[in-house]
Formats: sequence, structure tokens, C-alpha cells
Amino acid sequence: MQTQEHPAAAERILEVASKMFAQKGFANVSVRDICKETGTSAPVIYYYFGNKKGLFDAVARKQIPMADFIRKLTVASEASDPRKGLESFISTYLSSFPEHTFDVGLYMRDSATLDKQSAQMAFEGLEMIKAVATKLIERSISKGAFRKTDPALAAECLLGMLNRAIFQHIHFAKSRDGEAYRRFVTDFFVRAMK
Repeated sequence: MQTQEHPAAAERILEVASKMFAQKGFANVSVRDICKETGTSAPVIYYYFGNKKGLFDAVARKQIPMADFIRKLTVASEASDPRKGLESFISTYLSSFPEHTFDVGLYMRDSATLDKQSAQMAFEGLEMIKAVATKLIERSISKGAFRKTDPALAAECLLGMLNRAIFQHIHFAKSRDGEAYRRFVTDFFVRAMK
């Protein structure tokens, strides 16, 4: 992507394309559609991104990385008290999850085919989140706050409960009482781990 000369134009194209791909998927958005929404021409898109696939890839690279979220989770989970670390991890997860990362359109290269690169980027981010949760559980076990068990499996259980709420909200617009759910998951998980 070439953004040295006109970064504002490239950023505007990325912003618009991101919304359009997320709503309609790759196959259902044309370069002409993006040009119409951005008030630009196809050669400008081709200059910055090479082609439609290059634009889609740039959108996916910008939308999918979860580095900031992972940093927040890492900081939140580092409390010396295991329960406080767990509460902070859960609260951060539920309040700061980057929902835009899982806009279905960002995974659809064609109308029914997942884009492997985008899916791989999301998978890698989720694996890093699992590693943060696993370390939190390992510390809690070493301090005697949790019983001895497989920390990675326990982390998967914890994340499964959290992801259920997140993905119901993202994909089904199901509202939730975040504070009540945070308390429930924390209490449930602590009791299960004792």
C-alpha cells in the first residue's frame, strides 16, 4: 500500500471499504461502489492498493489485529491477588473486546468462502489471548488459589463462557448486562477452580 503522498485519501478509502466489506462481504462490493462512496476514481484505489484484493487485504490487516486488546488483557490479569486478576481480565474482556474484528464480511472472499488469511490472523490473535488467560490461571494455581488442573483447558473454558456473550452480541445483536455476566462468570469460574 502506498500512502506516503496522500495518506488521507488512502485512509478514507480504507475506512469506507472496511464498512462496505464488513456489511456485504468481498464478492458483493465492487471498486465502483467504493469509488462512489469515497468520491474518488478507480485509478486512485489501484494506485494505493493494486486491486480490489489488495484493498481487502489492507482492510483485513487493519481490522483484525488484536494487539491493543491483548495488551489490555495482559495488564489486567497481572494483579497479585488471583481473584482480582481474574475479575479484571473478565471485565476487560467483556468491555473492550474488539468486536469489529469479527465482522462476518471481513472473512468472506466470495459469498460462501472464508478468506484463509483473515481467518488465520483472527485465530492467531485468539491464541495469544488464550496464552494470557493460561498464564493467569497458572499463577493462580501456583499461589494455591486454584486447584491443580490443566491451565490451558481451564483457559479454554473461561474464554468459551466469555466468547459466548461476545459473539451473541456481535452476530445476533443480543444485549447483555455486562456487569451481571462478569460477576456470574467470575464467581462460577472461581468456584469451579477451587
